[in-house]
Amino acid sequence: MTNHPLSIIGMAVGMVLGLAGAFGGIGAFLLVLLLGALGFLVGRLAEGGEVNVAHLTVRRK
Repeated sequence: MTNHPLSIIGMAVGMVLGLAGAFGGIGAFLLVLLLGALGFLVGRLAEGGEVNVAHLTVRRK
């Protein structure tokens, strides 16, 4: 599990968003999505002081 922590985190976030959408509707889904993105940014700032999401995307050659 330590080799792919973003995959595990992504799966957990997807499950939470799915549950919020299923039980709370679109409003709850969007609220959880917004708060998740905000938490991600705060966590990135707390870790290194900068937000650089370029390494999270996959570039094709």
